Parts: sequence; structure tokens; C-alpha cells
Amino acid sequence: MTAHIGTFSLMFGVTCALLGIVVMARGISSGEVRYMRLSRQFTVGILLSGVTAMAAIQFALHDRDYSIKYVANNVANGTPRLFTTTAAWSALEGSILLWILMLGFFLVGTSWAFRKRAGDPLVAWATIVQYVVALFFLGLTVTVANPFALSDKFILDGSGPNPLLQNHPLVAFHPPFLYAGYVGMTIPFSFAIAALITGRFGEGWLADTRRASMVAWGFLTIGIILGAWWSYEVLGWGGYWGWDPVENASLLPWLTATAFIHSVMVQERRAMLRVWNLSLIIATFSLTILGTFLTRSGVITSVHAFSESSIGPALLTFFGLVVVTGLGLIAWRGDRLRTPGRIDSVVSRESAFLLNNLLFAGFALVVLTGTVYPLLVEALQSKQLSIGSPYFETMTTPIGLSLLFLMAVAPVLPWRATSNEILRDRLLLPMWCGAIAIVLSALFGTAGFSGAAAYGLGAFALAGIVRNFAVAVTGRKKALNENLLVAFGRTIRGNPRRWGGLVVHVGVIFIAVAIAASQGSASKRELRLRAGESGVVAGHTITYLRTTTTASPQKATLRSEFSIHYGGENLGVFAPSISTYRNANEGIGTPSVRTGIARDVYLTLVAAPDVDDDGAVTVSVAVNPMIVWLWIGGAMMAFGTMLCLIPKRRGDAQVAADGGGVPV
Repeated sequence: MTAHIGTFSLMFGVTCALLGIVVMARGISSGEVRYMRLSRQFTVGILLSGVTAMAAIQFALHDRDYSIKYVANNVANGTPRLFTTTAAWSALEGSILLWILMLGFFLVGTSWAFRKRAGDPLVAWATIVQYVVALFFLGLTVTVANPFALSDKFILDGSGPNPLLQNHPLVAFHPPFLYAGYVGMTIPFSFAIAALITGRFGEGWLADTRRASMVAWGFLTIGIILGAWWSYEVLGWGGYWGWDPVENASLLPWLTATAFIHSVMVQERRAMLRVWNLSLIIATFSLTILGTFLTRSGVITSVHAFSESSIGPALLTFFGLVVVTGLGLIAWRGDRLRTPGRIDSVVSRESAFLLNNLLFAGFALVVLTGTVYPLLVEALQSKQLSIGSPYFETMTTPIGLSLLFLMAVAPVLPWRATSNEILRDRLLLPMWCGAIAIVLSALFGTAGFSGAAAYGLGAFALAGIVRNFAVAVTGRKKALNENLLVAFGRTIRGNPRRWGGLVVHVGVIFIAVAIAASQGSASKRELRLRAGESGVVAGHTITYLRTTTTASPQKATLRSEFSIHYGGENLGVFAPSISTYRNANEGIGTPSVRTGIARDVYLTLVAAPDVDDDGAVTVSVAVNPMIVWLWIGGAMMAFGTMLCLIPKRRGDAQVAADGGGVPV
């Protein structure tokens, strides 16, 4: 019964998407607003379809309805409730279902936001594009990726989730946030295509989709940070980013979306970069489809897995259709996309933003090449090729440092042109802060040029942001005779988009400095200890206490306990473990991590007690500096994104758009 309800709801969604396209096309061709208004109502049907289907699969998972293949393959009788819930998006068919659910919410939200513009051709064409995207993913679920397909045999107990997807609660948050970011890019993409079709490719479509772009970018940012946190807490290798193709699949659209968000400001202010912005948002949406293809087609494992995949060819075909359509429309409208604005000076904000865009595009190209090239080699030459972290770190480090420099300089540059006096006034103090940070990092033994440069540029950028805000607040306080707290709040409300963006930059600075510290100053060592024996790693004394075993219907766990002392302080008992899950051939390690403001202590159990060596265990101990600042930086980026979404406060002494009342 549950399978029938789920399948019917998905078929209902397909019907709504088809009817939405047909009715909207009729409205556009006839010019009758009533058809356009009627078509928009089908977004509710698509959302209802997604909600019903997700509710059905959740009911089937929790009810252990093993007559459904998806349930039999992704839960077992001993699977805890939390991981039973997350199993709904832990595999191929469920992840596509999650995409549909997210898309339903975005479509309804967009329809409501533009409810007073039902007859606008731009909105009408954008709605058709949204329906086409919905139809594609709904079509997948009723054909090659049906989550309600029935099993052909009677099953008493399922296989259970992938062991790595049932040992940390972050699996409940990372995929939904990431998919919300992926799916949210449908909205600006649809308006970009609509602008090209209707010939309205000025600045109007940017204003229409500004909030949707920021929301999607914010979700994608949070999803990536949560993914790094999950990797750090679960995989046991002591790191948070390994340039894995799955990680790269989410980073690629983030890079182009970040470039788009910066480039939009230039088009809004100077009517420049129209082709660039249209290309960036089309590229961003295309990369979300490519990312889904890379992670869900089996192609990462092997191109042979792709050839056997039921969904891979469909995703790759849709990706090609999106790229060809987008580029074809840009080529068709090429003559009319020329912009009246131009760069007046190399030393200006628009020039810095253009260079910023080129760097982001170069970053994305490096990551895309390193991710896709091994797959192409295997497909064309049947050779296995691996591109690891050294390639990515060597190629992206100079780009990252250049972006950090631009992040410090660009916000203080005026539009159009500037003078030496203005540059000296705005950059002198931040430059001194950066120089002092480099000297201090050298005195305290920071390893390598890139680490010292990251510290210096981070201090340079942070000092510039603090100076900007201090000048704006104090200037407003003096001009309007307000107390400092009121001036602080009203400065932000005067231009929340600007100050929210700078808060995001603060988060990026925290992350950049944390990466430099953790990569340049981390200590790692393996210890082999018998009960009562101790070892020392980076001044931390690790003493092996005991090993215990526990069993549950989900897994059997071997847990070793260690006490750690540092500088006379007892840091407590750490308990890394190795768990063996049902239907898994190998044990899965779970690290024990203690996080502090200055450093993390990270233990991973490498080998179980050796009965031939008096029960000795092998444990990997890592001391990672400043890891917590990665997560604090991610939280700052999320907070800054929310600030950017606050409506700008008008009036109140006409707060200046660029400085909260005074030049900065």
C-alpha cells in the first residue's frame, strides 16, 4: 500500500509539471494572464507530490517494509531510528526524492514571491524552466530511480545503511543543506534563461533573483562546512578535506556561485559583465547537475559502473542539454548583450571584482580538471589514473592567497577610480597589521611561505573590515548624535547586504587561517602501547588504560580508553573505537576528538589489542591547531548570509549605500 501511495504521488508530480508547462506555454503564446496564473498553481502540486512521497518512504523505512527494494537495501531491524530517518536520502533513489522535495519548496516560494506578476513574460518563462527541471527529476523517480520499486523476494531483515552513514548524527544535516544549495540554484538559472529568451537581460532579472541566489549559496556553504566537519569526525584520518571527487563535486558550483554573487554587484552598479553573469549562473546550475552525476552515477568508482548505471546516462544527457541550451542562447543574443559600462581605472572596485571573478573561475577550472581528467583517461585509454592532494594544493594555494589579498583590498576601493591619498588612508593600518602578523608567525615558527602569507593576508583583511565598520559607526554617531549602540545597529540596517558580506569575509578569514595553522603546525604519530604504558606527542602524554567490547543489534564495538595529560592538566579519557556492522566485511573506526580554542587532540584506533603482544594496541594521535576556527568561520559565513537577506532600511538620514553614512 505504501509503495502504491508513493508511486502515485510521484506520477501526480509528473502530471503537474507537464500541465504546468503546457498551460504556461498556452498563456505565453496567447498573452492571456489567466492561463499564466493557473499554471503557477501547479507548483503546489509538485510540492505536495514531494511531501507525500517523502512521507511514504519514511513510513516504509520505519515500518521495515522490506517488500520495497529501497527499504531492504538501506535499513535493517537493528538500525537506530535516527539513521532509519536519514536512510531516506542516503542512497541514489532517496537522494533524488530529496531533490524533488527541496525543489517543490523553492518553486512554491518563488511562485508566491511573484504572485503579483503573473502576466510578466520573464516570470512566465522562468516558471516553464523550473517545471522542466522538476519534470526531469520526477521522471527519474518514476523510471530509472524509483524509490518504491518492489522486491522480488521475501525478506525478513534488510542490509542496513552504509556503515559510514550510520555512525554520526551529522548525516541528518549535511545532505539536506547541500541539496538545498544545489536545488536553490534552479531559481536564478531559470530567470537567466528567461532573460535570454525574452531579451530582458539587463539588471532586472538579477534583482528578481538576488535573495534566491543568496539563500542557495548560503545553504551550499553550510552543506560544505558540515561535510568537512562530518569527514573530520567520522573518517578517522585526522583531516577535514581530502580533495575527494565527492567533495569537489560540491565545491565546484560553490566557486562559480561565489564569483556570480560578487560579479552581480558590478552589473547592478555599473551595468557591466552581463555575459559573464549569465555564463556564471548557467555554469553553476550545470555544475550542480554534474555533481549529482559524479556522486550518483557510479562513475567515480569506475567508468564501467557508469555504463551499468541506470541514472548516469540520463544525468549526463540533461547536463549536456543545460550547457548547450545556455551557451546557445548566449550566442543567439550576443549582439544585444554588450554593456554600456566600462572599467575607468585599473585601481577600482569593479576592476578588483573582475580579477576576483577570474581567480574563482581559474580555481574552478583547476578543481574540475583534477576531478574529471582521471575519468576521461580511464574512459578513453582504459588506464587507472589518480590525481591526489599534492596537485590540488600546489595549484590552488596561490589562487587562494590571491583571493585573500583581493578580499582585503576590494571592499575599500571606490567605484570607478581612486587616488593615492585614499588608498593610503584606507590601507595603511591594515597593511601594518598584516606585516606584524607575518613577523609574529615567523617568530613562532610557522612552517612555509604559504602559512605566513595566509596569516599576514588574514590580518590585513580583518583589520580592513574592522576599520571600515569602525569608521562607519563613529561617523554616523557624530553626524546624527546617536549613542554608540544605536549607531552600531542602524549602520548594519542601513546596508545589511554590505555588512553581511563583510561578516562572510570574516568567516572566510577564520577558515583560511585555520587551514594554514592545521596544515603547517599539526603533529601526528602512531603509538603502540600495552596497558599502563604511555607515549608523548607534541607535549601530550597518552596513557593506555583498557579495552572493552559491546554489542547491539546494529554493530559490535571494540573501544579502547586512553587518558591524556598536557602541561599538568588532565584532558580526560579518550575512547576511539572500531565497530563491525552487520553485512560489513571490515571494521569502521570512530575517532575520539577533544576540541579546544587553540588545538584539537584527535585519537584513532589503528589496530585492536594484539593477544601475542600482551594486548598492545596501536593508536594514531594527532594534535591539530585551530580546527575549531573552521567551524566558527562556517558559522560566521552563515550568519553573514542571513544579514545579507535583511531588507535595506531606507530613510533615517539616507544612510549611504557604501559606508553607513560616511566614506570608508
